[in-house]
Amino acid sequence: MWISWIAAASHGHHAAKVSTGVTALFACLLVAMIASLALEEKLHAKKSVIVGLFAVVSLLLAAFCGILPETDGSYFVRVTDHIKLPVYIPAIDWGVIAIILGSSLFVDITSKSGLFTWIAIKLTKASKGDPMMLLVFYGVMTVVFSAVLNNVTAMIIVGSLTGVSLKKLQRSDKLLGFLLVEGLLTNIGGLLTLISSVPNIIVGKAAKISFMKFFFVASPYVLVATAVTIWLGARIFGIKRLQSDEEKAAAAKQVEGFDENDGIESAFFFWFGTTMTILFIVCLASTSFLPYIKGLGMGYVALSFAAIMMIRYKATADKFYAAVDWDLLGFFAALFVVINVMEHALVLDMIGVGLGKVIAMGKLTGSGLILVMTAVFSSVTDNIPLAAMLAKILQQLKTSPDSPLWWSVVFGGNLGGNLTPIGSASTLVAVTIIHRYKLNLSFAGFVKQALPFAAIQIVMATAYVLLFLQ
Repeated sequence: MWISWIAAASHGHHAAKVSTGVTALFACLLVAMIASLALEEKLHAKKSVIVGLFAVVSLLLAAFCGILPETDGSYFVRVTDHIKLPVYIPAIDWGVIAIILGSSLFVDITSKSGLFTWIAIKLTKASKGDPMMLLVFYGVMTVVFSAVLNNVTAMIIVGSLTGVSLKKLQRSDKLLGFLLVEGLLTNIGGLLTLISSVPNIIVGKAAKISFMKFFFVASPYVLVATAVTIWLGARIFGIKRLQSDEEKAAAAKQVEGFDENDGIESAFFFWFGTTMTILFIVCLASTSFLPYIKGLGMGYVALSFAAIMMIRYKATADKFYAAVDWDLLGFFAALFVVINVMEHALVLDMIGVGLGKVIAMGKLTGSGLILVMTAVFSSVTDNIPLAAMLAKILQQLKTSPDSPLWWSVVFGGNLGGNLTPIGSASTLVAVTIIHRYKLNLSFAGFVKQALPFAAIQIVMATAYVLLFLQ
């Protein structure tokens, strides 16, 4: 999907037929959608319904304004000489939908084997019942999983483990803090390698940054940002080390009584689930290198493993379908449609042109401003087409591969996902898991809670780019 976005950005799609007034109209529509999401509790509406209505309106308005691609006089996209699809079907990034659906099913079914309970209790025992140590363990695991898998799958797996551990420790009151910190850390982990996120791939390819160079430049920031995020999360949400010897002794005695084998009903299914989980992680981490599989993508891997695990429950598979978060999938599908329409209306081009003027201010001033502005725009639009447009602008300006401007786009594009729950797929998944545990966190509530973290992360990234990458 991102290839088509890059192509559109590169060729100025519909640039000749979209007026400034039409672009401004659709920009207002985008702002209205974001405002509606912020007021979702007052509107008493699910996110999928809100964004779905905006998708309906934006498509109809785009058709009226004549800015959608046409095939034989109708708004279809030609796939082959004989196959045409309605414009809103290829607008959806089905790879992301498949990853969320497949990963959710896989984790849900695998949890029945007792594997995740076993891991959670093992980590809980390793922490000796200390909530702060548990936060450190899960925080580091989130970053590593986000770097080698993808941040959505990482959030689904770690979120499941967290719920089990805190329930065992009778610390469910800290669950909101744990899940929010983990959601924010997924985007930190997404910075670690060249293939951790799509914006990294786009910018890295355009700037000709090697895998190892990307890792060595990004890893110092990721290390420090992870530590600061965990520390700040502990401070804000009151997650503390056990202080007195009595507390430590009581916690140690409590975790000693935990039996990691309690949730294992079948030894065979436990080891099968363990083997499949290891293979799942390995296959996701190496999808881009595996013959045949690399062409099918991570979504195929996630759905395939879900289908294999479902064989054990083949007669009752419908109960797992019923447990799927269809509101989340519907939200993403509708959001992709809205963003695609904004692309045709040149709203994203307008943002790109504005950021291009900032780039022209010079290496020092431009680097800092471009990072902050990229983060802000990435928090309300898709960071993939935004990264594609900025990479194209930097190429047109013949920017040196060693310029910090490339890293400003990388850091801004990834960290912007921590400003709002729609800034990245993983933060939205984190909010969905939070709601699944009946914890109260609205759109505005997320922004309020996440803002201190995102602000510090962005300030640190700006300082790192300006001081160490010039």
